[in-house]
Amino acid sequence: MKMEQLELFQQQMKIYNIDAYIIPTGDFHNSEYVSDYFKGREWLSGFTGSAGTLLVTIDNAYLWTDGRYFIQAQEEIEGNGITLMKMGEDKTLEEFLIEFMKDKSTLAFDGRVLPASQVISLKEKLPNKSFVTDIDLVGNVWKERPKLPYSLIYKLDKLFTGTVYKEKLEMIREEMKEKGADYHILSSLEDQAWLYNLRANDVTHTPVFLAYTIISFEGVTLYVDPTKIDYSVDKYLNENDIHTKGYFDIYSTLKTLRGKKILMNLNKVNYQIYEQTYQLNEIINSEDPSSLLKAIKNPTEIENIKKAHIRDGVAMTKFMYYLKTGFQEGQEMSEISVSDYLEELRRADKGLVDLSFNTICGFKEHAAMMHYSATPESNYKIKGNGFLLVDSGGHYLEGTTDITRTFALGSISNEMKKHFTTVLKSNINLSMAVFLKGCTGVTLDVLARGPIWQLEMDYKCGTGHGVGYLLSVHEGPNSFRWKDVPGRAKSHEFIPGMVTTNEPGIYIKDKYGIRIENEMVCVEKSTNEYGTFLGFETITYCPIDLDAIQKNLLSQAEKDWLNDYHEMVFKKISPFLSKEEKEWLKDYTKKI
Repeated sequence: MKMEQLELFQQQMKIYNIDAYIIPTGDFHNSEYVSDYFKGREWLSGFTGSAGTLLVTIDNAYLWTDGRYFIQAQEEIEGNGITLMKMGEDKTLEEFLIEFMKDKSTLAFDGRVLPASQVISLKEKLPNKSFVTDIDLVGNVWKERPKLPYSLIYKLDKLFTGTVYKEKLEMIREEMKEKGADYHILSSLEDQAWLYNLRANDVTHTPVFLAYTIISFEGVTLYVDPTKIDYSVDKYLNENDIHTKGYFDIYSTLKTLRGKKILMNLNKVNYQIYEQTYQLNEIINSEDPSSLLKAIKNPTEIENIKKAHIRDGVAMTKFMYYLKTGFQEGQEMSEISVSDYLEELRRADKGLVDLSFNTICGFKEHAAMMHYSATPESNYKIKGNGFLLVDSGGHYLEGTTDITRTFALGSISNEMKKHFTTVLKSNINLSMAVFLKGCTGVTLDVLARGPIWQLEMDYKCGTGHGVGYLLSVHEGPNSFRWKDVPGRAKSHEFIPGMVTTNEPGIYIKDKYGIRIENEMVCVEKSTNEYGTFLGFETITYCPIDLDAIQKNLLSQAEKDWLNDYHEMVFKKISPFLSKEEKEWLKDYTKKI
């Protein structure tokens, strides 16, 4: 089926005299997670992962994706006439195109779905080639393409946000002033939702709405489908002097700008926006001020996020009880059934807005695929011996959660216990970090990787990412990774209030996968003659499976951390459990 679609696509390329066509994962806003309308890469390639770029030539096709998806991508594109290009191992897309286009003339793509920075770079590297940037070939071929998403926009109260719109706008304008900007074009969906204290459901599991924003010192205009705005939101927008225009009207507005200094993030705005502004205006290419502002959670948000983690911890602990006791009793379970049960537990909490992403639930070798998604065809029965890895989370009005636990079921080998304990040591090492202000995730990442590197092993992904507040579960600019990646924003220094995941892992193809993930908030420890010292407070509350630990591999400090953590989990979660669950939790949080 995918081969037929690919052939139809290549026929269209011949009609338009196109030698190569790029199909990214992104939408008009370079979002990580996109609505179904923008899933052309998935539709054409069969690869369902959240990150990847497809390049189609007249005779072939190539898929680039990162280490999280190597195993999954290879399986999903098998037989589709597509070659997997492993990021970090094979040639980059740019390197490939430089060689491929030597005797070719025309490269094409929809300029609305590629970031301006990428296109600018390609044009520099391919100076004598023809670029067609205004053709949506995916739309030409995909006859049953879903419509653009539609959901009603709703407002978040200050009880949840801690800061009102006008305060946020003032902070952004202060940065505009510092950078000498007359205008600021904001394209990031998460940043706009944060700025306005508005949410919606245009992207599955990401509570945002399709929109653009133009900010000047005279006014603010929100470009959005007006049918998504009900009376209460319209009243709120009017009260705050926020003007509205249609979603696609931004392009006609851009044509009217002349001689202005425009602040925009070329990694975030699409190429078409840049193309309509750069010739007659001065572009100030910089991070959106809102990116850092929203990453630093205020005291109200932090207090709320901890409440969200208690809600989520109750669901996760009940799930662990169900899984452990059910398995021992021989209850029939599968990857899909336990994943569905965990969702039921979360949805039993009336405060849940949505899941924060599709649950990853992999048993045995499926857990070696970092972002495995069970299907009716791949669905394993949970029986025998092995690790079950469950990565899941929820959106609550109080915040967003992301947690991974790996559970030992049946009898596991000493090697599996050794690897589990090593991952735990990695997690604890980073959790206990005390560091000077100015350190970034690149500085600190070795604390997590160190124990795993001692085994001469590694994991092909970052150690952690920022988490939004009822926004995307993946948020920058804070992260943990062992090196900066070309084309991506550099890891930002840690600032108190930033919430970041801590999720080291070991993945052995065809055997098993292990990941332990908690969220941590950056806190100030002290200031003295040596400087300001920061650290982390772990805010995820769920037991770590004692059945998988080799105690002799843990230092006394690591045991103390784990015992203190489990004591905190019991204190926060036990009041919400049944008598049987509470007794079980007491055993699974006992001191070691």
